[in-house]
Amino acid sequence: MIGRCASLVALVLALVPGQAGAGVSHGVSVFGDLKYPPDFKHFEYVNPDAPKGGEIRTVGIDSFDSLNPFILRGVQPTAVALLFDTLMVRALDEPDAMYGLVAGSVEMPEDKSWIAFRLRPEARFHDGTKVTAADVVATFELLLDKGHPRFKLLYEGVAGVTAPDAATVRFDFKPGPQRDLPVRLAELPVLSRAYYEKVPFDRTTVEPPLTSGPYKVGRIEPGRRIEYVRVPNWWAKDLAVVRGMYNFDRVRIEYFRDRDVALEGFFAGAYDYREEFTARDWSTKYADKPAVQSGLIVRETLPDNTPSGVQAWFFNLRRERFADRRVREALDLAFDFAWTNQNLFYGLYERTSSMFENSNLAAREPPGPDELALLEPLRGKVPEEVFTTPFKSPVAGDAAKFRAQLRRAAELLRAAGWTVRDGKLRNAKGEAFEIEFLIFESGFQRIINPYIRNLERLGIDAKIRVVDVANFINRRLSYDFDVVIERYVQNLTPGIEQREYWGSQAAAMQGSRNLAGIRDAAVDALIEKVIAAKDRPSLVSATRALDRVLMWNRYSVPQWYKGVHNIAYWNKFSRPAVAARYDLPVLETWWYDEAKARALAQRQPAAPQAPPARPEPLRRGEGPQR
Repeated sequence: MIGRCASLVALVLALVPGQAGAGVSHGVSVFGDLKYPPDFKHFEYVNPDAPKGGEIRTVGIDSFDSLNPFILRGVQPTAVALLFDTLMVRALDEPDAMYGLVAGSVEMPEDKSWIAFRLRPEARFHDGTKVTAADVVATFELLLDKGHPRFKLLYEGVAGVTAPDAATVRFDFKPGPQRDLPVRLAELPVLSRAYYEKVPFDRTTVEPPLTSGPYKVGRIEPGRRIEYVRVPNWWAKDLAVVRGMYNFDRVRIEYFRDRDVALEGFFAGAYDYREEFTARDWSTKYADKPAVQSGLIVRETLPDNTPSGVQAWFFNLRRERFADRRVREALDLAFDFAWTNQNLFYGLYERTSSMFENSNLAAREPPGPDELALLEPLRGKVPEEVFTTPFKSPVAGDAAKFRAQLRRAAELLRAAGWTVRDGKLRNAKGEAFEIEFLIFESGFQRIINPYIRNLERLGIDAKIRVVDVANFINRRLSYDFDVVIERYVQNLTPGIEQREYWGSQAAAMQGSRNLAGIRDAAVDALIEKVIAAKDRPSLVSATRALDRVLMWNRYSVPQWYKGVHNIAYWNKFSRPAVAARYDLPVLETWWYDEAKARALAQRQPAAPQAPPARPEPLRRGEGPQR
């Protein structure tokens, strides 16, 4: 997914040892030293001499109705983070290091009971007003009082925030370990207090806000397109943390109703760059295109070194029929991944078996001594398999093996009190077992329909409900569904965000990411072990222990993943020689290559008219892989 490097991601922080004074540093990392010294000139994954200019056009699916990404209401456009500065920014070639942007330095005592950020004197909003500590304090208070409910969960360890002077903001912590809080605060966006004293913060609006980032909003047509225009006199343009970045004069997002129409728009020249998430399209709809064959369009498969996390069908445990683990296992056994991968995905995917897939955080082997030390106090409260056997999602491989899976699924359903009567699977009360798959993209029906046919063989009455995205978002936020698809993109250093994904407190919180409604004291205890880990080996052990419990509880039917980025673009861009290891920062580090663009224009025939962009509200987050 294309996104700003300073996106609000979950990291974990401990002040780097050995810094001078009482703990003052130009950057912070989780468990070790910083790669870049205080006088570093630029990140290694940028071209510091990259030319500025030109335009890149990429794609958005559906639509948007708000430029405020910090509230529960509304749908934000792709790349909206380009508008906002944060206190610090992440280095994309280190697992968990951050360096100062608005805040030039940080200070923290040995007991880590507070953190203070010292703001750069040159930091300015786009109207020329100075960024002050009062703006940071106001931002924090706005997020807690009127922002998305998840901010209260993320910042619950903050006891108070003060501004000792106009350039310093200090956050004091509540007693107890607060390992994640410093980095969460380092990721804080900086909003203008004066602006939001006049403009309501909690409303959806497409009126461009006052911000301080590398781009402003240019032309905007709600539902069709949005343009971000580079700020040539951006206050931070000469800082080492952004040198060689934000090179395009314009970033334009063209919106299409669905992915099929968007793909045709790409070949027609309606936009320049796309990442392909649909295996069928990548395998069948590119190679025969003249622009691809002639090299006008470049196709590449690049490694993805970040955890793939998990994409799955998540059951709503708030509904009684999904409460029994045996039922959930039966539903997993009814999904024929091998057939799906071969016939629909052209063999491009692997089946997911971990909440931290494609990383060393996944529990691949039997638990070692460190994991068992965490799990033993939970014996009797977690599935017994977590103590002996790595979880592996079922992959039948042939028809005979899949029939055996279905027989096992039927046995599990009978053991859970469900029997087939009158052709329908029913419980002791005579109630039929029904499942509704809630989706907003009709293209996903081709994947769900074969799964539904297998469920019907078990007597389950399953159906698909396709709704518009606004309806989908509303039902998702209020947990009005049986089963939805969700993708959790995990961090290299898991931490406090796990509470929102799987924690009991988040299960009842409107708009949380705990869609399954998991309320499990054992899961809560392991989440706290992850958050409290003091070094990386301890973090890996705690995360793997959590992974085992989540997977063996079978809260979902895991889907698939691929550890690569499949990208395609019209050949008029260049990028740094060294790739960012832990992201694909196209909008941030690529640049418009005039020589390539001229050559492309000379070779490219007149493009046919692109299909019209038909608006529909946008789902938040990255689209599912298909």
